[in-house]
Amino acid sequence: MIIYDLLCANNHRFEGWFQSATDFEAQINRHLVSCPQCDNQEVRRVPSAVAIGRQVPATAVDGSRGMPTTLTRTQIIAAYRQLVRTLMASSDDVGDQFAAEARRIHYEDAPDRSIHGTATREDVISLADEGIPVISLPRFREEDLN
Repeated sequence: MIIYDLLCANNHRFEGWFQSATDFEAQINRHLVSCPQCDNQEVRRVPSAVAIGRQVPATAVDGSRGMPTTLTRTQIIAAYRQLVRTLMASSDDVGDQFAAEARRIHYEDAPDRSIHGTATREDVISLADEGIPVISLPRFREEDLN
């Protein structure tokens, strides 16, 4: 299994899982790869900060989805690290004003966009009670993710 970081013509970054480099090329040539955000099929590979899944045995692959059925602890940590980096890179940091800015966006007092920042547990519960969707992600120190 190979995991590639991909970029569409609209600069949306995402990842794709392929059986091999040949499989990736075949899918690109047949226009089977598209951006999950905008459905653009003009997609190219970009350098990856984290490479995982290179040693996933064929027996650990679910043929219907092409996804590993089990991952090692190292692969899970690497995938989580990449997820957090991607989320941080594609959202605005509003710091400790997260709850206030989430409300402003929800009630259309601020432009609709993805944000990240810090909030208390009480803030997160209050936002959920108001029907404002948020995701709490634990932040780890970079050295703890090795």
